[in-house]
This record gives sequence, C-alpha cells and structure tokens, in this order.
Amino acid sequence: MAKQSSAPLVGVIMGSASDMPVMEACTAQLEEFGVPYELVIASAHRNPAKVHEWASTAADRGVRVIIAAAGKAAHLGGVVAAYTPLPIIGVPIKTSDLGGMDSLLSMVQMPSGVPVACVAINGAKNAAIYATQILGAGDPSFRATVQDFKTAMAQD
Repeated sequence: MAKQSSAPLVGVIMGSASDMPVMEACTAQLEEFGVPYELVIASAHRNPAKVHEWASTAADRGVRVIIAAAGKAAHLGGVVAAYTPLPIIGVPIKTSDLGGMDSLLSMVQMPSGVPVACVAINGAKNAAIYATQILGAGDPSFRATVQDFKTAMAQD
C-alpha cells in the first residue's frame, strides 16, 4: 500500500458538481491506492479567478499531479495547465449534446506548450491510476501499489 501523507498529492478539480457521479470512480481509486487528494469544484468559465488561485498555488501546497474533469466546452484542464507546471490529466465528461466528443476534443486539441494528458470519456478511474503511476515515477511505494494493482488485475 502507498504511504499515507497528510498533504494532498493529487488535486482533483471539476467544472461542475454534476461531474461528481463520474468522478467518484476517480476518488474511490485514489482512496483504494492510499493517495491523498484534494477536491474542488470550479468552472474555467464561471469561476476563472477561483481556478487561477487554486491552480497557481497547487504545487506550493504539495500537489504533484492534477486531474481536471469537465464537460461540453471542456477548457478546465487547459486553463489549469496555463497556471501550473504540474502534469494535468483531463477527464472528458459525457454530455447529452454530443456524447462527450465535445469534451474530448476540447481536451486533446491543446496548443503546443500547454500539454494535457487525456483519458477516455468518463475515464475517471484511469485518471486516478495514471496519476498514481506518475507519483510512482519518484516514489517506490506508489510504484509498488500500481504493480500490485496490475498483478491482481491480471489474475482476474
């Protein structure tokens, strides 16, 4: 199991409270892995000052990876990436209008110099696994956690 820390290592931000049912898979996986995280709801369009403040101070708070979930014109991951040097993982949320393709394309079509990694539409669990893999690049306990997870998955 990964070592516990009181400071969050992963920041989870979502554009709307309506994204929470999808993002529960992310937070549940982080909890299963023992990865401390913080969660905030802030829209890049409706709360840009809040997004700026949260993202620009994330590294100072000890956050090492950010997971950004949004639907429709899903600019949240890119806006967050503009304010922090931390790696960003985007989770495009399925929408009623275009089935999440609008969210997906908003995340993967980032301009050069502002990268946002992107998982599948509603791929919240994979975002948590990927964030833990990133943490594992510098922390053997998180690397072991992911290896144990993959070993168990292969045995099912």
